[in-house]
Amino acid sequence: MKTIRFIVIIWVGHTVLWLLLAKLGLAVEPKAEPRQLTQADKRVVHLYFAYREIAFLASEERVLVHSDDPVEFGKSIIDALIKGPKGDLMRTIPAAAGLRAFFVTSDGTAFVDLTQNVADKHPGGSRSEILTIYSIVNSLILNIPEVKTVRILIGGHETMTLAGHVDIRFPFKANMLLIR
Repeated sequence: MKTIRFIVIIWVGHTVLWLLLAKLGLAVEPKAEPRQLTQADKRVVHLYFAYREIAFLASEERVLVHSDDPVEFGKSIIDALIKGPKGDLMRTIPAAAGLRAFFVTSDGTAFVDLTQNVADKHPGGSRSEILTIYSIVNSLILNIPEVKTVRILIGGHETMTLAGHVDIRFPFKANMLLIR
């Protein structure tokens, strides 16, 4: 009988101590082991880069970690575009560019906020600027069902153009005519 009473006292004491620590915000829950990525967490996407003479866009298949969250998935797509193509296609975003922020509104507009380097290091020319814009727009809209249009910001601000030619103050829809 004494053994059972002793066990109950220890158990009650442990529970009271844990509740007290929880109340003070000091309780530590055991950490869950990080989940290993499986094939189900990855998805084939089509990223759009410049094709040969920089006249059109062509898709390059990639396997990216897929998140059910369109914001996280969008960030991984933009990061992959910035890293550039793995095959024979040509990059559309300067390597020095970076992603400052990415979010999707409830109406399906994705906002891509790139660092100032996207404009400063851009090679220029109206065709090159169009391909940069639609590389981003098509890669997001054609891979993320929640994204309907794309707005591009530079350095956290709405900007008139990317490199002096195309007005980027308004949302863009996918342009399938640029894809070969």
